Amino acid sequence: MRSFVYNGQPGRVVFGAGALSQLGKEIETLGARRALVLSTPEQRASAERVADMLGDKAAGVFDRAVMHVPIETAREARELARKLDADCAVAVGGGSTTGLGKAIALDSGLPILAIPTTYAGSEMTPIYGITEAGLKKTGRDAKVLPRTVIYDPELTLTLPVGLSVTSGINAIAHAAEGLYAVDANPVMDLMAEEGIRALGGALPGLRADPQDLEARSAALYGAWLCGIVLGNVGMALHHKLCHTLGGSFNLPHAETHTIVLPHALAYNAKAAPRAMERIARALEGRSAAQAVYELAQHNGAPVALREIGMKADDLDRACAIALQNQYPNPRPLEAEALRQLLQDAFEGRRPSA
Repeated sequence: MRSFVYNGQPGRVVFGAGALSQLGKEIETLGARRALVLSTPEQRASAERVADMLGDKAAGVFDRAVMHVPIETAREARELARKLDADCAVAVGGGSTTGLGKAIALDSGLPILAIPTTYAGSEMTPIYGITEAGLKKTGRDAKVLPRTVIYDPELTLTLPVGLSVTSGINAIAHAAEGLYAVDANPVMDLMAEEGIRALGGALPGLRADPQDLEARSAALYGAWLCGIVLGNVGMALHHKLCHTLGGSFNLPHAETHTIVLPHALAYNAKAAPRAMERIARALEGRSAAQAVYELAQHNGAPVALREIGMKADDLDRACAIALQNQYPNPRPLEAEALRQLLQDAFEGRRPSA
């Protein structure tokens, strides 16, 4: 067996249908008295519901979370938390809202309670990302890791099918890269394969019946495992490309991950054969790259960057940005091969590997 280092991340998870009813108790467990509730504009009603549940423990609602956490939004939310004398933040929603909570915690140290309504997985990681001047900068800091996460699959029943699929494949990307991360370990390997397996089985089920609570529960379970993997080991080429495309070209987060992942896996296939075997096995496919591509294609997700707003004229610039400040990767980044990867993703070609 290879040598490895494993560091467990602290955190409390409350999982199950109806788990949101435990919110008040969990706020008390944190020792908090005034919570700022965060959401996107579209999820204002959910945030208000949470604030109503908290009663006098709710300091207010900030509903301007957006993709990729612009630094201006982060500063506005931090200032509001200070003015309202909030001593914790409750993030209701997906990765955008959790990311905003992390940006507040990074500066203030406020504890975060996350209530995920998508399969993003950000709630299980100490990773933050903030976009400034068109560039998304990421980092790791233990103080941004949510102290408590409430997973209630009932809250995902209204998540549109299309976003459910892309959010689920986004979660798969976290586990897939964890299998060939430079600091991978056997514990994370087990969680990664099980998370991919759970999501691969759940997504077709929830597409067939969006109200299937068992499928929704399995997807949320898989996303939790994939998020743990992302929070415990490093990222590689796939995440670098998606951070570049999202932060610099404002492409939608989950859709970008869905489109890029098969091509990143194909790029790394020969350099990480054991990881590819695990991914293919979890998805019951012949190859990792093709299995992920087919999962997206067969469930109605976009498979081409041009479908989500990427311009052909920007591919050269995207390649150049991705080659800067590279993440560790099983296969060295080669400019010509990376540019071809982006072209294949732009056109939506089925990976050959």
